[in-house]
Amino acid sequence: MQRPGFLDVLAAQPERAGVYTDFDGTLAPIVDNPYEARALPGSADTLGALADRYARVGVISGRPVRYLLDNIAAPGVDLWGEYGLERVVDGEIRAAEGAEEWRRVVEDVATRADDAGVAERVERKSLSVTLHWRAEPEREAAVHKWAESEATRTGLEALAARKAVELRPPLRRDKGTALGEAAAGLAAVCFLGDDRGDLAAFDALDRFAEGGVNVTRIGVRSPEMPEELGSRADIVVDGPEGALELLQSLLP
Repeated sequence: MQRPGFLDVLAAQPERAGVYTDFDGTLAPIVDNPYEARALPGSADTLGALADRYARVGVISGRPVRYLLDNIAAPGVDLWGEYGLERVVDGEIRAAEGAEEWRRVVEDVATRADDAGVAERVERKSLSVTLHWRAEPEREAAVHKWAESEATRTGLEALAARKAVELRPPLRRDKGTALGEAAAGLAAVCFLGDDRGDLAAFDALDRFAEGGVNVTRIGVRSPEMPEELGSRADIVVDGPEGALELLQSLLP
């Protein structure tokens, strides 16, 4: 792929630029079983090569950091998990301020979800739990109702995810707050994402742009890509294959 013109400014000043990306649907194809998601071959090597060239490179995902460490880690690549609820710092996984105290509450809700059998799949993360209905869409209404009831009971937030609902601590953490911290002080930043959760990262790029930072919003096309994300993107590529090609175009 020839590098899109939108990214020329970023590529021209790598020592002051940051490259950030989502994981699911962006580096890894969407699968019915979230535990089976794997990044495309070459993704980790590409991110590692980018980290050698650019000031900062990172993955900001809804996945737990441990999953990212097992599946996409590369030297010099920052990893932010669970929408910024945790990250890797000096080789250790650290929870965001205020998140740790919710761990037992989340685990209790996950156990209750298993016992209730309300979801097609209960995905235990580190600091949140996701209730899926992807393979059984007839469960959608029941999952939403059960999750809202648990949110009221526990104080957790119930947030819509990709064919799922996530219950998580009521902290102001999302991909936008994570990107805002990760890319602070840079002169140029890009972010690749494919779903509704990535709109917060686009919001962060908007705020950077207001401060004079050169930004590029990159949408990754799929049948589930929200219309708003596509309309806000400066560049849209086709699936994880297109995302990987674009990332590789940023290398010499």
